[in-house]
Amino acid sequence: MTATPTSLTTGPAPETVARVARGRGRRRARRRAVVVVLVVLVVAVFAASLMVGRTFYPPGDVLRVVLGEDVPGASFTVGRLRLPRAVLALLVGLCFGLAGVTFQTMLRNPLASPDIIGISAGSSAAAAVAIVTFGLSGAAVSFLAIVVGLGVALLIYVLAYRDGVAGTRLILIGIGIAAMLESVIAYVLSRAAAWDLQEATRWLTGSLNSAGWDDVVPTLLALVVLGPLLLTRVGDLDMLQLGDDAASALGVRVERTRVVVIVAAVGLVAFATAATGPIAFVAFLAGPIAARIVGPGASLLVPSALVGALLVLVADLAGQNLFDHRYPVGVVTGVLGAPYLVYLIVRTNRAGGSL
Repeated sequence: MTATPTSLTTGPAPETVARVARGRGRRRARRRAVVVVLVVLVVAVFAASLMVGRTFYPPGDVLRVVLGEDVPGASFTVGRLRLPRAVLALLVGLCFGLAGVTFQTMLRNPLASPDIIGISAGSSAAAAVAIVTFGLSGAAVSFLAIVVGLGVALLIYVLAYRDGVAGTRLILIGIGIAAMLESVIAYVLSRAAAWDLQEATRWLTGSLNSAGWDDVVPTLLALVVLGPLLLTRVGDLDMLQLGDDAASALGVRVERTRVVVIVAAVGLVAFATAATGPIAFVAFLAGPIAARIVGPGASLLVPSALVGALLVLVADLAGQNLFDHRYPVGVVTGVLGAPYLVYLIVRTNRAGGSL
C-alpha cells in the first residue's frame, strides 16, 4: 500500500488553525476594550459639558436637573442650554463618524468622506440659498438641506456609475461637484444682506450655539432608523473591501448593498448637517483614528461613531472654554482636520499611490 504524501493531505495544520483563532480572539478583545474606553470617555466629556461653563455646577446638581428636579440656576443653564447642546453634539458626532467610515470602507479610500466628496457641500449650498435668497429659517432650512444633500449624493453616484462604481472616479467627481457648490455658496454670500450673511455664516461654519430639542428629535430619529441599517451591513462592507468581483463571488449583491449603504450614510450626514451645519472633518477623521486604535481585521463602524461623538464633544467644550473668545465647534474641528488632510495627500503622493 502506498502511503499518502504529507503534501497531498487536505486542510490546514492544527497549529495554524489555533494561531488564527488566537489572532481573531485578540482582535475581538482589543476592539471590545477600545469600545469600552471610548464609551467611558464620551460619557466623561458629556458630563463635563454639562458641568463646565461660565458657571460651574457640581455633578450632584447636574444629576438632579437631568432627573427632572428643579435646581435654582442650574435648571435653566443646564436643562435648557447645556443639555440639548451636549445631546445634539453626541448625536451629530455619532452620525458623522458612522457615515464617514462607511464611505471610506465601501470605497477603500480614506479621502472618501462626505465632507470631501461634496455631500455636505450640497446641504450647505441649499441652506445658504434658503437663508439668503428665500429668507427661510428653522425647519424649512433643515428640510431643504436634507433633500438637496440626498439629491447631490444621487447625482454623484449616477455620474460615477459605469458598469459599477469605482471609488476613485466617485471621489474625483465628488470633489469637482463640491468645488462647484462652494462657488455657489460664495456667490450667494457675496450678495447677502448683513443679517442674512451673519445667519448663513453661522450655519455654514458648523455650530451648536442654537441647539435645541427641536434639532435633537429628527437627528435622533435618523440615527435610530439608519444606524442599525448600516450596522447590519458590516459583513457586506468588509467583503466590498476585497473588490466588487471578489465580493460578488462571495455572495454579496454588490450594487444593491452599495445603494442601501449610500442612502443610509447620506441620510445620517444630511440630518446631522441640517441640525448643526457642516462640522468640518469629523466624518473624515473618525475612521482613520478608530483604525489606528482598533487595529486591523475588525469592524470600525461602532468605534468610528464613538470617535466622532468624542471629537464633537471635545471640540465644542474646548471652543467654549479654553480660549479668550468662544468659537463654533466647526472652527475647532477644522483646525484639527485640515493638517491631517494635507498630510494624507502628501503621504499618498510620496507612496506613488492615487487618491
